[in-house]
Amino acid sequence: MSSERFQKKSSDTDPSITTASLPDIIFMLLIFFMVTTVLRETDIQVRTRLPEAEALTKIDQKRLISYVYVGPLKTGENSGETAIQIDDALIENRAAIRTIMYSKLQEQPKLIVSLKVDRESPMRIVNEVQQELREAGTLRINYSSSREATS
Repeated sequence: MSSERFQKKSSDTDPSITTASLPDIIFMLLIFFMVTTVLRETDIQVRTRLPEAEALTKIDQKRLISYVYVGPLKTGENSGETAIQIDDALIENRAAIRTIMYSKLQEQPKLIVSLKVDRESPMRIVNEVQQELREAGTLRINYSSSREATS
């Protein structure tokens, strides 16, 4: 009788995979993607009606681009005054462009500066921005424009 007690019992069902830890795994994946996703919203305070162009080239790697906006202020007491904006900050002193862009260039050596200049902005201010970018060593400059309307 003792030999019957230790015999392996056969079962007709397949062993099932437990799904008890599945919600934990899904929750960890959700947290991972929430933490690693970069949401970049820039509050543009400068009007930029871009000039039109016939031939445009699209830049694929958006992470390498830093935008510089030049144009009249959208709102505020001094509306209409030409201003310069880098990311979310309005630049009061033009010499600050050099230090800001130099530090960005140190963080990202392949940095491309995209100038979004309003078509009615004075060329003197655009030239000053270009000189500051040159002094910072950011020589890869892109001029943004919109596609020319075909009639």
